[in-house]
Amino acid sequence: MQNTDSQDGLYLQSRESLDKNPSEDISEKIVAVILFACALVSVLTTFGIVLIIFQETFGFFQEVSFAQFFLDTKWTPLFAEKHFGIWPLINGTFLTTAIAMAVAIPLGLSSAIYLSEYAQPKVAAILRPAVELLAGVPTVVYGYFALLFLTPLLRNVIPLEIFNALSAGLMMGVMITPTVGSISLDAIRAVPRSLREGSYALGITKLETIFKVVLPAALSGIIASIILGISRAVGETMTVLIAAGQQPRLTINFAESVETMTAYMAQISGGDSPRGSLNFKTLYAVGAVLFLLTLALNIVSFWIANRFKEKYD
Repeated sequence: MQNTDSQDGLYLQSRESLDKNPSEDISEKIVAVILFACALVSVLTTFGIVLIIFQETFGFFQEVSFAQFFLDTKWTPLFAEKHFGIWPLINGTFLTTAIAMAVAIPLGLSSAIYLSEYAQPKVAAILRPAVELLAGVPTVVYGYFALLFLTPLLRNVIPLEIFNALSAGLMMGVMITPTVGSISLDAIRAVPRSLREGSYALGITKLETIFKVVLPAALSGIIASIILGISRAVGETMTVLIAAGQQPRLTINFAESVETMTAYMAQISGGDSPRGSLNFKTLYAVGAVLFLLTLALNIVSFWIANRFKEKYD
């Protein structure tokens, strides 16, 4: 009987703990409404930005044809002889991005492999925050460092223009290295220890295990980090505005000055073009192209991360 009474008492206590007071239920609903409102603000802000960009872009294409925008190879909307070919800006964007990724991918991936597979825990605990500090440096600092230090240094070896794609791309590569390295490190550390131990049991060396077992298993995360790094480079503004110049050219010569889409948008945002004018509307047209490019990169990153994702029990 005593056991039965004690069990009934425990049951009643558990029931009382599960039952909610009306005041607690109301407070939880209020919190849920507040959280929903915060999420809704984010979604509405995104839709508002997209709506404004494409509304102004539609007005731009009322005055400029698609053929002028996508088939012309010159970009001179601020000159007396106006050309609206977007390709020089796209060319400058991808030229500096290619240089940046040529630096960020080997540096970021190498640092991730070292911190995950070779570094002692105490060393990794110091080095990882030190590497990630690079992401906290203002981009304007990178830009002036590229212009005032890196460019004069490179000009002693390579005949570069004062403003050039190489210096801007190299600085962006250093800036993006923490993004590639941090996400790749998380992907490599997510690979189960059992895969490494099974590889060692077969007599495979540590280096072969890294490149034939660990990296293929972490491939989805590594590729996602690279694509996110590309998105970061495509959207970078101050570094390329300061170091790459404002000469829209359709060229692959990294020694010349180029202009990226973000640099042109910053130039127009300076206030020289009257609001509502055709020159001002080019800001939104270029912004729409930049938005679609970054959206495509994010979709590709999401697809790759899900397509090649490895699941372990």
